Amino acid sequence: MDVLVMLEENPDHSPVLAHVNSVPSPLSSSERPSRDIVTLYGVPSAESLALALAAAVESHRSGEGNSEAIRHLGVWAERGAVGDAAWRDARTGQLVTRDLEIPLDILHATAGRLLSECGQLIRRLVAGLAMPDWPEGARRAITVSLGPIVGLTAPVFAPIETMLDRLREADGLAFDCDGD
Repeated sequence: MDVLVMLEENPDHSPVLAHVNSVPSPLSSSERPSRDIVTLYGVPSAESLALALAAAVESHRSGEGNSEAIRHLGVWAERGAVGDAAWRDARTGQLVTRDLEIPLDILHATAGRLLSECGQLIRRLVAGLAMPDWPEGARRAITVSLGPIVGLTAPVFAPIETMLDRLREADGLAFDCDGD
């Protein structure tokens, strides 16, 4: 999951904590995947970024539309995420739109999982966005790739870790048996 995280330092522009937009890959470019754009408002924190990233993750899980859907969500600290998704029906060519609403309890649960699995990365992103030495007038934006996340990381990497443990053990046995 590719995410562009931007910081809008002047929170007067928006009453929300963050905006999350999904941008599908262009039809002419198969090498550029779809991307989510997360815009944080005000002073960034690991918790606010995790909540916004949770909205991005949950919007993809919602099943509304397909991978090429354009999604727009506002994330409120007290309300959850509210927005919509739009896509072209492949069969009819008609534009289809659906309202999206992700309850706050689901966002908090997913944000907690993100912080437990990717907490260091999230804190680094927040630190990077908050650095004082950005050039004046520059847009504070950092691109990051997350994946696999939210419960997928452990099952994917567990077999690799098990295999590495066995190799380490085998290497230790071979080392112990080495000699005259």
